[in-house]
Amino acid sequence: MSDESISSRLALLNSHLSPMASEKEAALAAVPSDSPTIFDKIINKEIPSKVVYEDDKVLAFRDISPQAPTHILIIPKVKDGLTGLSKAEERHFEILGRLLYTAKLVAKQEGLDDGFRVVINDGPNGCQSVYHLHIHLLGGRQMNWPPG
Repeated sequence: MSDESISSRLALLNSHLSPMASEKEAALAAVPSDSPTIFDKIINKEIPSKVVYEDDKVLAFRDISPQAPTHILIIPKVKDGLTGLSKAEERHFEILGRLLYTAKLVAKQEGLDDGFRVVINDGPNGCQSVYHLHIHLLGGRQMNWPPG
């Protein structure tokens, strides 16, 4: 990856992390790609995160911009083309199940006994801003319906 490409991705990340940038704006600015993302840097321990669960296949860590008292991201450690759920193929069957089972384990670990929500954003209209499949685990408050 070129320095220019890294700089543009960091600029996008900074705009995404800025309190003034909405998630929708970040999603619309994100470029769907199989290139390394901020999550790859978190997996490689190049960027710090508050890890709450880790095994050989998945990593779960606290979202830096929580939308609920508990907001955890659960990601596969190997992207394998899974930039989003719409890119899933039959070969991803095991990791997709592992991600959901991990959400259940982490919810229990976090004491979310009264319920929780699992969200997967996909594509610009789904408000996906990082093109590395990830599950949002939200809890610790009453959720509303319909979601945004």
